[in-house]
Amino acid sequence: MNDPVRSLVTTTAQLLQRFRADQSGSYLIMMALLMPVLVGVVGLGTDYALWVYTHQTAQAAAESAAVSAATAANNFTVEAQAVTASYGLVNGSNGVTVTVNQPPQSGGHATTAGAVEVIVQRVQAPVFSAVVWNSRQVAVSGRAVAVGGGAGCVLALNRSASGAITVQGSAQVALSSCNLNDNSNSGTALSIGGSGSLSALAVGVVGNVSGSNGITATNGITTGAAATADPYAAASFGSFSGCTDTNLTVKTDRSIPHGVYCGGISINAGATLTLDPGIYYLDQGSLSMAGNSTITGTGVTLVFTSSTGDNWANAAISGNAIVNLTAPTSGPTAGIVLFGDRNMDAGTSFKLGGGGSQTFGGAVYLPKAALTYSGGANSNGCTQIIADSITFTGSSSLAINCSGYGTNFIGSATASLVE
Repeated sequence: MNDPVRSLVTTTAQLLQRFRADQSGSYLIMMALLMPVLVGVVGLGTDYALWVYTHQTAQAAAESAAVSAATAANNFTVEAQAVTASYGLVNGSNGVTVTVNQPPQSGGHATTAGAVEVIVQRVQAPVFSAVVWNSRQVAVSGRAVAVGGGAGCVLALNRSASGAITVQGSAQVALSSCNLNDNSNSGTALSIGGSGSLSALAVGVVGNVSGSNGITATNGITTGAAATADPYAAASFGSFSGCTDTNLTVKTDRSIPHGVYCGGISINAGATLTLDPGIYYLDQGSLSMAGNSTITGTGVTLVFTSSTGDNWANAAISGNAIVNLTAPTSGPTAGIVLFGDRNMDAGTSFKLGGGGSQTFGGAVYLPKAALTYSGGANSNGCTQIIADSITFTGSSSLAINCSGYGTNFIGSATASLVE
């Protein structure tokens, strides 16, 4: 073997030996083996960012839903699910579950009156990290608790009277999905006597309660509560003058226009009085209804007042009288079906005793009256009772399904987020 050939063989052998000893290629193999893991880690980071975004959305939806549900008088679940749907989180769709608990099932407000808990959960499968997580699903959730006062349907404005709200005898007062509020600071501001009973969504009293065993309140009884604002404090019935009629007595069926009725209106037994839409001013005298008489009207407000500042108009409706009056939905007296002058003497007597056939659609707003109320099976309608003091002497069912009635909200229309 000549020198050139030997040199070539030697060089080739050295190259082969160096190639055999070279381990740098293992990095390529290691990279190939690690590549799925690296991709999975990057994908996991991306999925984590998506889960964080979903959590933030679920939390925001839960907070908004809890506040709305706590504000609602009823249908907590429907209200909450409607709100979460606006965030793209529809209960029962795409792995979303919206749970509403009233009262909350956990946390520090499980016994708090009016508290509503909303839990929004979405189950998601990993998208970018499936290579390492396979199809394992992740539950992402948000939770919130809000406390709302609810809407009121009975309010006594007197600040100091004993028995500012009284349920007498065997009266059974049922307030459907609404609150009773009593602004008196008396130790017996709310009094339940005899075999009487009261049921409500919640009861709030500035002072204290006598006969609390006769009360059933879904969201509890609160004593030492803050006073509830007069919802119609800014309402005005306008001015009036002259007399459309004087000392009107209705003996047979008839209709009358809105106007000024001096000396009041009296409806005899068996007669029906139909009121055209508008404002009716009773200037002194009384709205007097005998048993088996009827008064009806839609879009009307009866104003009880006095042009002389004395002999204030009032109302005396006997048992078995039929009342079916609905307030206007717009204008200065929107939502108010009976409107008592704020200047009348405190404690002016009003007696609404129409029994089960007594329906007022809107607010009975008599801020200076001592109101005696008996009957009224308006459990599916809209009735608010606001007076200086209120005595229930007969069984009554009231509700505030007031959409479209033009009424104002009694109580706080907002809820507070507490968790």
